[in-house]
Formats: sequence, structure tokens, C-alpha cells
Amino acid sequence: MPVLGTGIIPSGALGAELTALTRRAFIPKLVVQIYQATPLLSALMANAQMASGGVSAITCPIQGSAFVTTQASDYTGTFNQPVVTNGATNAEFNLKLIVTPIPFLGMEGAVQINAAGVPIVEARMNDAGNSATEYLATKLFNNATDGLDIVGLPGAVDDTGLYGNVNGTTETYWRAKVYDLSPSEDPTRDNMLRFIAGTALNSGGEMPNFGVMDLGTWVKLAQDFTSQEQYRITPDSSFDQSPNGARALFTALMVAGVPFYADPFMTSGEMYLLNTNYTSFYIHEDAAFAFTGFESTLPNFQIGYIGALLTILEFVVTKRKANTLVTGLNSVVL
Repeated sequence: MPVLGTGIIPSGALGAELTALTRRAFIPKLVVQIYQATPLLSALMANAQMASGGVSAITCPIQGSAFVTTQASDYTGTFNQPVVTNGATNAEFNLKLIVTPIPFLGMEGAVQINAAGVPIVEARMNDAGNSATEYLATKLFNNATDGLDIVGLPGAVDDTGLYGNVNGTTETYWRAKVYDLSPSEDPTRDNMLRFIAGTALNSGGEMPNFGVMDLGTWVKLAQDFTSQEQYRITPDSSFDQSPNGARALFTALMVAGVPFYADPFMTSGEMYLLNTNYTSFYIHEDAAFAFTGFESTLPNFQIGYIGALLTILEFVVTKRKANTLVTGLNSVVL
């Protein structure tokens, strides 16, 4: 719908006449307005592992109790008869399928051929990747149920419940550290250090290497850094001589060697501390955002084509206790 009556374009009949007789200066780009960036999903995808077929396609042997018992002895070197104990079990995960159908009507091609400002089939192909990413990010941060969808952080990083076919309620070694703050607390550097140390204690001494929180909580944490900033000028120089000026604050907030990032999909007031040595996506080697190709819809009595973008994967945490969930943090309203 053309805009009339603003700028140099008149309204009324004259504007309608100009619209009918004048071509538009068309921007040959489709500017996407509806999706969000997701730093955590991008990082996990970059570190994804390959999986193949089979039932429980991702199976990780985990040790939950000791195989042997150490004891003291005397000059004779005698010891008690060892007892064979069951110390291992399997954490098992099935791959999940997400499908993004891509339609292409036959008449769309006939109308747009040699006349397309933005080819609609290309827009749909591009949108398929964006849609799949948005879907995965939503499930990653919100889904706790092992069903058709990937099990996200709420199910993987928890201190109770069945995960990977191992029950964290009864198996104490299969529990993440969970801080449910009440009353709520500010995300200060001292508090972040407490949560990092608590994660290391719960996991047997391993530090987390990645923290993620929502943007409002991240800004609240950044405010604890701001008052400590210092600006140093090289002798006989000034900030105006630097091409980038003075640097203020950071894109990642570092506490005790752990970087904290902001993700728009995170729930306000929550934070995850993750150990990426045990956290990854597993993606089927033959269905890593694979396109099926277009097939005719003539069998359905329609002139056109349909294809699909397929992804078979699962989000897997193989050592739950190396990760932490914190809820009840104060955040800034953005």
C-alpha cells in the first residue's frame, strides 16, 4: 500500500495517478524483524558432536559409586577380601526430530520469474533456518519434558527428576546445584563467586566455564563493575587520539575466570553456570539442517512444490552436577 500525502508525494487523485504511473524504488532485500539472537545456542551448535542411528543413540556410561574400596594394612600386608560392586550405569538419550516445511506454489514461480524484487522461495528458504533456530532456542530455555522436543536446560540442569533415564531424585550423584534465592538477591560479583564456588564444590572441584543470564540481570551485574572502572591515558596522549575512544564496560563480564553472557531467551532473574566439557548438542550426521529437496504437490491435486528442512538432534548434559541453576536474582527493567 503506497504512502500518500507525506514528503514530496501528494494525496488524493493526484497521488493515486502518480502511484498508477510511477515505478517504485524497490529495496531488493528482505529485512527480518521477528527473530532474536541467541548466543548460547550459537555456542552449543559450534561445539556440536555428531550422532548416528539406533535406539538410545546417545549413550554415556556414568560412574555413580566406587568400584573398589581402599583400606589400611599393617606389616603383614593383609587386607579384607574385596567386594565386587556395581558402580556404573548408562545415561541414555534419544534423538529428536524438528521439521520446517517449505511450500512453493507453482503460480508464485510463474508470476515472479524475471520480475522478483525478492524471490519468495529464497525468502522462505532463509526463513526456514531462522525458524528452526528460534524453535530450538525456545525449547532449549523452556522445555523440561522428555517427549518429542529436545530436553532443554530446565530438565538437564536440575536437582530432581528423570534425565537420561537416570533418576536424579534417588541418585544423588545425578543432581545439578540449584540455588532458589528467597528473598531475592542482587547479582553482584561476590554472589557470582559464591555460585561459582558452590558449583565447583558440588562437581568435585571442577569450575564452570560459562555463565548465561537474561539481559536485565546481566545489566544489574554490570552495574557492580561500573564503579570500579579506571581509565588510564598514555603519557603525552589523550582519548581523542585513540580511534576507538575510551572503552567502558565489557561484552562479557568476567568473574573468577568465568565469562557471563546475556541471552534474550533467558527467563528474567535466572542464571545458568555451565561446564561445556559435559554440555553439547548431538546432531545426526545425515540430518544436520538437511534439505529434502522439492517434491511436486500434483498428487494432492495442486500445482506446486513442497520441501522440508530436517534436523535430528538432542541437547545432552553428561555430568549434571557440573552445572548450576540460580533463580531469584534481581534484574533491571529494560
